[in-house]
Amino acid sequence: MVCLVLTGRPAWGDEPHPPVREPGQSGVVFAINGSGSLQVTSNALAKAVADAGLPLAVVTVEWSQGRIVADQTDWRHAQEQGCRLAGQIAAYRQANPGQAIYLVAHSAGSGVALTAAATSPPGSVNRVILLAPSVSTDYDLRPALRGTKDGIDVFYSRRDRFALGFGVALVGTSDGCRGCRAAGRAGFRAHAESAEDADLYAKLRQYPWERCQARLGNHGFHMGALRPKFLHTVVLPLLNPSP
Repeated sequence: MVCLVLTGRPAWGDEPHPPVREPGQSGVVFAINGSGSLQVTSNALAKAVADAGLPLAVVTVEWSQGRIVADQTDWRHAQEQGCRLAGQIAAYRQANPGQAIYLVAHSAGSGVALTAAATSPPGSVNRVILLAPSVSTDYDLRPALRGTKDGIDVFYSRRDRFALGFGVALVGTSDGCRGCRAAGRAGFRAHAESAEDADLYAKLRQYPWERCQARLGNHGFHMGALRPKFLHTVVLPLLNPSP
């Protein structure tokens, strides 16, 4: 297990204090920002959830080292933080059985989310949503897909030329692949080597940017999926705590 290798202990049970459940709450969204200490993703998501009146708590995952390049290039750190998040997920699940758990990650935060899902018991996370992920297109999603109940949703755009084009060409993808394309530009390639793999990848849904999304404020650039109208119209419907 990756968490045993990195931290010397299992992922689950690592966080003794899960987020407090509020009255009427149906689940929790762990928001994982991209590189640096910016809170753009978590702030945008928290406001969208509040404006929509969804019965979900939005919890910011503090994982950044405070430096954009370091967060993008330090894959071991991202994995360690993913293991820590897996502990929080396990603690929340134990304290709140039946509650929905979602992971929403942007850019380099996608590695944290995928590690957390991969190191959690099967079906621990309801859904993982990746916005402009900076891991490589060949990243093996099978372990993370096993950790989810309803799978993984990926939003990517070929117009993300600066952050995931020039930036990735310069420093590599967040999972340490130099010369690889980021999944946030081209989507993920399936590693379907068996019938079981095919079943897992059936839970992967990928959405390329299309021109019609500009009407929702998303023009296909790196932060486009965080625009309020796009979040309300496209992303929030995926956070459905109903059975």
